[in-house]
Amino acid sequence: SKSPSPRPNAPVRYFILKSSNLQNIDISQQKGIWSTMPGNEQKLNNAFWESSMVYLIFSVQGSGRFQGFARMASEIGCEKSQDWGSAGLGGVFKVDWIRKESVPFQFAHHLLNPWNDNKKVQ
Repeated sequence: SKSPSPRPNAPVRYFILKSSNLQNIDISQQKGIWSTMPGNEQKLNNAFWESSMVYLIFSVQGSGRFQGFARMASEIGCEKSQDWGSAGLGGVFKVDWIRKESVPFQFAHHLLNPWNDNKKVQ
């Protein structure tokens, strides 16, 4: 589906998405798609339709780094992708990569998440 119409007064939402490996990030950057666990789908779809923009910040589990960030460009559909080879993932959605760069978590330690007991963002 297409991106919702601009909502200048709606909030911008940010999500940190963890990947089990760097290969998934590479596939996403090449194909402009992502897939997440089914438990995350409703939250991301709600944010997509209720926000002016949804930014996704990617990190590989255990890497101690962010690998880049993208804009969520479509809602999550029912179609699944074999690109990741994981039967546990949900539907595919489009992402527009904005920046592809490896940034150590310590560069963001000054950022605290008020919705997670003011813990560091990582």
